[in-house]
Amino acid sequence: MAYTGEVTVGGTPDVHELKDLIITKVAVGPMNNNAYVLRCRSTDEQLLIDAAAEPDVLLEVIGADGVGAVVTTHRHGDHWQALAGVVAATGARTYAGRADAPGIPVPTDVLVDDGGTVTLGEVTLTARHLVGHTPGSIALVYDDPHGHPHVFTGDCLFPGGVGNTHDDPVAFATLLDGVTAKLFDVLPDETWVYPGHGDDTTLGAERPHLAEWRERGW
Repeated sequence: MAYTGEVTVGGTPDVHELKDLIITKVAVGPMNNNAYVLRCRSTDEQLLIDAAAEPDVLLEVIGADGVGAVVTTHRHGDHWQALAGVVAATGARTYAGRADAPGIPVPTDVLVDDGGTVTLGEVTLTARHLVGHTPGSIALVYDDPHGHPHVFTGDCLFPGGVGNTHDDPVAFATLLDGVTAKLFDVLPDETWVYPGHGDDTTLGAERPHLAEWRERGW
C-alpha cells in the first residue's frame, strides 16, 4: 500500500520506501507523538528521530538490528520520554540541538548546529536550527538524490501552521521567519514534511498560507 503518514497510537506503523532510505513512522502515547525510524538501504544502519514515549513499542519497530543514533528534535519532555530506555537497550549515540541539549536529561553525545549533518550509512541529514518553539529546535532535511527532499520538523512546522509559541509574538515571528528562510525559501513544493505530531504534509500545501499565518499571529 502507498505511504500516507496516517498513524494512530497503538496502530500499525506506516512505511515510506525511498530508493536509498526506508522511513517508518509510528505514533506513541500519551500525547500522540510521531517517532521515525530511518534505515539506510545500502548498509542497513538505522537512526531514530525522537524517542518520544513507549520504549517497548519503539524497540519493536527498531528490531533486532538495533539503532546507532537517536536525534531529539527539541527539549520538550514529550519528545524524549523513551530516550533513556532506547539508549540503554541499543547503546545509540544521542544528538540534539546545541541550545536545547541542556534541557534533555539524557546526556547528548553530539551537539548539532545549523547546517550540521547526521550520517546514516550512505544517507546524510542536514540540520536546520529553528528558534521560537524552543531555543534549540532542529529540523532534519534529507535531500533525496533520486527525488524530492524530505524534512523532519519536530514541533516547528505542521499542517496548518508553525509550532506553538505560547502567545509570544516575538517567538512566533522568529519561528515563522526561520521556517520561511530555511525551509520554504530553499526547498521545493514537493518537499515532504514529517511533523512531531499528526499527519504529514508538503511545503507546497502549506506555502500559500504563510501570509495568513503571519497575519493571524500563530
